[in-house]
Amino acid sequence: MTTDTTPENTARQLSQLVSQLRSMGRTDLLLHAIGTPVLEELRIEAAKSKLSRLKITRDYRFILIDYDNREVEIQPVHKAVYMLFLAHPKGIEFKRLAEYREELLRYYTATARSMDKQKIEESVDHLVNPLDNAINEKCSRIKKVFLEMMDVYTASYYIVSSHTRRHVNGTSKIWFERLKLITLPRELVIMENQDVLNLLTDK
Repeated sequence: MTTDTTPENTARQLSQLVSQLRSMGRTDLLLHAIGTPVLEELRIEAAKSKLSRLKITRDYRFILIDYDNREVEIQPVHKAVYMLFLAHPKGIEFKRLAEYREELLRYYTATARSMDKQKIEESVDHLVNPLDNAINEKCSRIKKVFLEMMDVYTASYYIVSSHTRRHVNGTSKIWFERLKLITLPRELVIMENQDVLNLLTDK
């Protein structure tokens, strides 16, 4: 006798096991069995039906295609910050933003073409200064705009959010990276022309 090992049959068996653990009140064991990485993958999969594609147009407008082409109305400086984090899906630590100064400057210069270059540079210097609160203010504004357009759960994929990565060196040294990142799956980000794409990939 052969065992039916199709994905559909495996899913049915898994559903039965999940139901058994839940009826026993042992969701702790269920969480342990699934594991955090898989749980995050499931979270993204569950959210996909609610997530909209984000299009960055030739003139750097941010459009939520699947939300009736609604525009994310943020200023050029916010767009520059957003593009920086889009270009680094693994995240950036705020304290290391100075290492990304030139890249951020390119984004801001592109999104604010009519602005005086000296003012752009001064603004970028504020953003990458670890003693300045400018970057937090810009990320808070980005968060506010997305929360005005969608629910908190969906917005969590579009905003610049926090993620702590734990590192272990042997058995004695443990340190943490306090990263900021945008978790929106990058296949949902659409660049309308090559110039925009070049900005995000030419580092």
